Amino acid sequence: MPQNASAGTDASPLWTGHAKGSRAYGRILAGLSCAGVATFAQLYSTQAVLPLLAADLRITAAEAALTISLATVGLAATVIPWSFLADRIGRVRAMMWGITAATVLGLLVPMASSFTMLLALRLLEGMALGGIPAIAIAYLNEEVSKAHAAVAAGSYVAGTTLGGLSGRLVAGPVGEIWGWRSAALAVSLLATVAAVAFLVLVPRARGFLPAQASGFRSAVRTLGGHLRNVRLLALYAQAFLMMGGFVAVYNYLGFRLSGAPFGLPATVISLIFLAYLSGTFSSRWAAGMTTRYGRRNVLLAGLALALAGLALTLTQSLVLILAGLVVFTGGFFAAHSIGSGWTGAIARTGRAQAASLYNLAYYLGSSLLGWAGGLVFQAWGWNALAGAVMVLACLTAATVAVVHPGTEHTLTP
Repeated sequence: MPQNASAGTDASPLWTGHAKGSRAYGRILAGLSCAGVATFAQLYSTQAVLPLLAADLRITAAEAALTISLATVGLAATVIPWSFLADRIGRVRAMMWGITAATVLGLLVPMASSFTMLLALRLLEGMALGGIPAIAIAYLNEEVSKAHAAVAAGSYVAGTTLGGLSGRLVAGPVGEIWGWRSAALAVSLLATVAAVAFLVLVPRARGFLPAQASGFRSAVRTLGGHLRNVRLLALYAQAFLMMGGFVAVYNYLGFRLSGAPFGLPATVISLIFLAYLSGTFSSRWAAGMTTRYGRRNVLLAGLALALAGLALTLTQSLVLILAGLVVFTGGFFAAHSIGSGWTGAIARTGRAQAASLYNLAYYLGSSLLGWAGGLVFQAWGWNALAGAVMVLACLTAATVAVVHPGTEHTLTP
C-alpha cells in the first residue's frame, strides 16, 4: 500500500490546511486533476461517438445515449455508500479503490459482445467512479486552508473539464477511423495513465479523522439533516436541473450536426468538445470572483451566461451555434464550480455526505434529463430541446435567488 493511501493517521484538530502556493497544495490540485481526467474521460467516453455507435449497433439516438445514462446512474447510486466508506478508510484510499476498479472495467468495455453487455459494463464502471467526485470535494475542504477552499474547488472542476475534453477528443478521431470500440479502448488507456499519475501525486491526508462505526440510524440522521437544509436543497436542485440540461445538449448536438444541413463527420463533431476549455477557464474565474461578489451572484451570472449561449444555438448558423456552445459551457461550469464548493462550506458536519448528495442530484440529472432530452429531440427537434434546457436554467436561477437572498461578499456560508 502506498504511503499516501494511509489517510487520516495524523489528523489534528489544530490542522488549518495547506496554503495556496505550497508544494502540497500544488500536488493536491495536480493529483485531483489527474483523477478528474481518469473519471470524466471514462464516464463520457462514448459521447463523442454516439452517432457511430448507434449506426453500428442499429439503435436509436436515445438508446445510444443509455451508454452515458447508465454510467451516470451507476455513479449516482454509489456516491453515498462511497462517502461512508471514505469516512472509515480515508479519502485517498477510497478514491484509489474506485479509480482502479473503474479503469479495469473501462478496459473491458470494448470487448462487450452485445449491447446489453455494453450497458452492464457501463453501469458497473459508473458505480466504481462514484468513489471520486464527492470524496474529492470533501478531501479538498479538509486539506486546503479555508481561505483558499473555493479557489481549490474551482481548480478541481477545471481539471474535470480537461478530463471530459481529453476523452472526447481522443474518442472522436479514433472512432472515425477504427470504430467506437477502438475509441473506447483509447480512452481507457488514457484513463489508466491518469489514474497512475493520481496515485503518485496526491499527498497523504492530514486533515482527516476516521469515523467510528455509527450504524444505519446515524447515517440516516446525517443524510436527513442535509435534506432538511433548504440552502443545500437549492444547490442540489441546481445540480440536477443544470447537469441534466448540459448532458442533453452535448448528447444530441452531435446528431444535429451530423444531419442536414450540416453533415459534419465524427472527427469534426468531436471538436465541439473543445468548448469545454471555456469551462476550464470559467470555473477558476468564477471561484476567484466569489471574494468580490459572493457565491450567489457569481452562480446566477453563470446561469445567465448559459441561457445566452443556448439562445445562440437556436440559429441555423454553424458559427453562432458553436459560439453559443462555448458560452453555454462556460456558464454551466461557472455555476457548477460554485455549487459544488458551496455545498462543502454550508455543511458543518458530514461534508462527504453533503457532497455526495450534490453528486447524486448532479448525476441523476445527467441520467434522467440527459436521456429524456433525446425523446424531445427525436419528437420535435433541436429548438425544442434547447428551449426545454433554457426553462430548466430559469427554474434553477429562480430557486437559487429565492433561497439564497442578498449578496455575499465573503466566502463564509
